[in-house]
Amino acid sequence: MAKKTKRQRLIAKLDEVFSIYIRLRDADKNGNVTCFTCGKKEYWKGKGMQCGHFMSRKHLATRWDENNCQVQCVGCNVYKYGEQYKFSINLDSKYGSGTAEQLHQKTRETVKLDLIDLEMLINTYKEKIDSLDN
Repeated sequence: MAKKTKRQRLIAKLDEVFSIYIRLRDADKNGNVTCFTCGKKEYWKGKGMQCGHFMSRKHLATRWDENNCQVQCVGCNVYKYGEQYKFSINLDSKYGSGTAEQLHQKTRETVKLDLIDLEMLINTYKEKIDSLDN
């Protein structure tokens, strides 16, 4: 198996930190989160809750967009392929009409992040996590 490049390791770390942020951002005072698409409730750190993406993670322009990412249960995110239709309706309800379409359009943007950009994003989301703990 080929060894991961530094870029791949940084992207994996950013995904991890960003996922923690999204789940903590939406947690109640007891640490419970609600699936954005089906309403299931569970503790944020449980294996059953994930950072779901409306537009696929393959699009760097929206991969770490806080509006594009919401808490989803494994059932919706993995087994029901993200429940994209419900996700879009809920996005427009939460952030305003046209949000889903704006995110769809944003995927067409070319985004290039170098190692420094990735490290800065990791630090930004670590700081955001720390600010939520207070």
